[in-house]
Amino acid sequence: MALLELEGVGKEFPIRGRREKLRAVDDVTLSVIEGETLGLVGESGCGKSTLARCIVGLQPPTEGLVRFDGADLSGLRGSARKSARRDLTMVFQDPYSSLNPRRRVIDVVAAPLDIQGLARGAERRRQVDEMLELVGLEPAHASRYPHEFSGGQRQRIGIARALITKPRLLVCDEPVSALDVSIQAQILNLLVGLREELGLTLVFIAHDLGVIRHISQRIAVMYMGRIVEIAETDQLFAQPIHPYTEGLLAAVPVPDPTRHVDDDQLLSGDVPLASAPPGGCAFHPRCSYAIERCSNEQPVLDDSDGKQHPAACFCPLSSSAQ
Repeated sequence: MALLELEGVGKEFPIRGRREKLRAVDDVTLSVIEGETLGLVGESGCGKSTLARCIVGLQPPTEGLVRFDGADLSGLRGSARKSARRDLTMVFQDPYSSLNPRRRVIDVVAAPLDIQGLARGAERRRQVDEMLELVGLEPAHASRYPHEFSGGQRQRIGIARALITKPRLLVCDEPVSALDVSIQAQILNLLVGLREELGLTLVFIAHDLGVIRHISQRIAVMYMGRIVEIAETDQLFAQPIHPYTEGLLAAVPVPDPTRHVDDDQLLSGDVPLASAPPGGCAFHPRCSYAIERCSNEQPVLDDSDGKQHPAACFCPLSSSAQ
């Protein structure tokens, strides 16, 4: 059963002094099954974080629907919306700026409880202590301030805050990108353990496919605001269909000095301006496989033409589609 459904979600931002608008998210349709982890990957600036904020309601989508457990979030009001916000929380990218430096850890972690009116006094403290232990911290840490912790510890505090209301869906917006590699592994293993222990559903956002592979059952690849490919993790790594996915995979470091990557597989050029996207397929100026049709038509995300899984491409890489 789909816990989260996005249907034609788009998000635009006005550009100061210009009539044009920047389209950060464009016609995104996907679903997240309860209990799974969906990885969302793409280069910086492709719209991943904006989509995450649309999912949790921090930014309303310009168009389209976000459904959580069958209910349209934009249509919820009052107690129904408040209840949905308990079940749908977020871990932010920067563990330094996402925590209020003037508040003690107990108040940071308990903030959702206070806003939702879920616990007070001794019960509030008990729940905070329990959550700190769950993420690998000590109850004694509750009296300290964020600046007294390392980056990895701060991210654990952010995870504790997101989980304090016992949500069903956790959106993680590049939660390890600002951390050292060794600490990244610890946080990823923590999230995997919490997913299994608490029965969480995750939307995990990153620009590193190696990180995404470690934690996700399915992966959606995003380019300039659109989903261009989506597949089971093993299938995506074994047989990518979209040339952009091939380029991302080719950029993943592999400890093999004999490995050879063809020039056609590597990404070239820069990402076009979101305020002035190219016509047709947005990736065609950087694609070594592009044909004339790519510059004139926008491909749709589907599994037609013999594709192994949905991809938005007129020149799929799968041999069965060529």
